[in-house]
Amino acid sequence: MRASYVSGLVNVLLEQGIYFDYVCGISAGATVATNYVSRDMVRTKRSFVDFAANPQMGGMKSFLDRHGFFNADYDYLGCIEDGSMPFDWQTFQANPARVRIQAFQRDTGRTVVWGRDHMQTLEELMACVRASSTMPGIMNPIEVDGHVMLDGSLGAGAGLPNHIAEDDGIEKLFVITSRPAGYRKHELSPVRRRGIIHIMKDHPYARNAMLTRPERYNEELAHLEELEKSGRALVVRPREMPVSRTTRDVKELEHAYLLGHEQGIAELPRWREFLFGE
Repeated sequence: MRASYVSGLVNVLLEQGIYFDYVCGISAGATVATNYVSRDMVRTKRSFVDFAANPQMGGMKSFLDRHGFFNADYDYLGCIEDGSMPFDWQTFQANPARVRIQAFQRDTGRTVVWGRDHMQTLEELMACVRASSTMPGIMNPIEVDGHVMLDGSLGAGAGLPNHIAEDDGIEKLFVITSRPAGYRKHELSPVRRRGIIHIMKDHPYARNAMLTRPERYNEELAHLEELEKSGRALVVRPREMPVSRTTRDVKELEHAYLLGHEQGIAELPRWREFLFGE
């Protein structure tokens, strides 16, 4: 739940009325992006902090019951339908910002980037967000347009979203990552490689994407750093990351959120200078 830290950073943007006209996200970043576009500070935090206390969200019981470690049926649409995590659909619709969400077609290896034409209803939007976030072996996948979809981080960019904006002609990028400065993905261990090969034995495109992701991620990160050096991108990186992808302890997630929020407040002058020349 590293997005707990990211959500603290994003809420500083919302508190300051800094609204972008182009927003894209991959994996957990898809949830962060849609919360941001709906301009809902409460949901931005709750999605990755308070929601972890909801037993329907997931856990080992959910995993053993074949709903996934994260119960995707509930986490994206079910929690909206039962009122525990409302989504401001009207504000999302009214926001003129262009929105892009990336996912990966399991059986073709194709990277798919959806825009608002695939987000005409709340159900369609949440299907895109869920598809983008579906980590193999941890969440149950769904079909979109007749294709089984997996986490967008398996596709182009290996999880970093800057290529989406670049492909759309965006020249100035404000990028929030969930990894500290200097981070690089390590080569997969032999044990993990064997695990991926076994689990994804019937899905060669997804298997290859998972096996090659560390190298592809590091290449994309090097490209992002070049954009940063050239002045085309401002990259916001966590000063530290105290939680992992599967952290469910609300106190730990709250701590991560507060760290992110504090960092955002401290970095506001740098952000404003880049964005507005102030």
